[in-house]
Amino acid sequence: MTKTPVARHMVNGNLLPLQFKIHSFSAYAFNTLKCKVIYFNEDFTAQDAETPSGPPPEGDYRSTWGFGSYSGIRNFPSPVEVTWTSLDGQDHHASIDLAEIFKGEEILHRVPDEEIPDGMYPQGLYLDPGIFVEVNDRTISVYMKAMIPTKHLQIPGNKNSNTRHDLILAWTHTY
Repeated sequence: MTKTPVARHMVNGNLLPLQFKIHSFSAYAFNTLKCKVIYFNEDFTAQDAETPSGPPPEGDYRSTWGFGSYSGIRNFPSPVEVTWTSLDGQDHHASIDLAEIFKGEEILHRVPDEEIPDGMYPQGLYLDPGIFVEVNDRTISVYMKAMIPTKHLQIPGNKNSNTRHDLILAWTHTY
C-alpha cells in the first residue's frame, strides 16, 4: 500500500507534496485476547495489555480518533513492536517499519493541491500528523490523519469548516 514518492513541485506558493519530520502516535486494540504495542520506548497499551480488548465501538469509531496521544516524535525512532493474541488464541508478533510505510515522509490527505490556501506551505513542511496503529484480531492497519486547511468551506455556511482531516489508510496486513 505504500506509494512511490512524487517529485516536489510548487502549486500556488506551496511546495508539494507536503512532508513531515515529526508526528504524533496512538495505538488501538480490538478483538484481541491480549495486546501490547511498543513505539518510541513507550507502551501504548500498558493498562490493558493482558486483558481482552473487546470489539470496536459501533458505527464509525475511527472518526472519534483525534491526532495522536503522544506528540512530537521525530521520524522514525524505531519500528512499532506489536505482540498480541488473536481471538482464536494464536500468539503473534509484528515489527511495523513506519519509515518504510511513510517513505518520503509525505503527508497523506485528500485535499486537492489547488484547494490548499495560497502560500500556506512555502517550504512544504507540515507539523505533527497523527499516525495510528490499529490491531483488530489478526489484522494490523496503519493510518495517518492531518488537518489540512482549505480555501473553501467544507460545510457551506459553517465558518469553522475550512479544513479537512481525513483518516487515510496507509498500510494493512492480516496475519
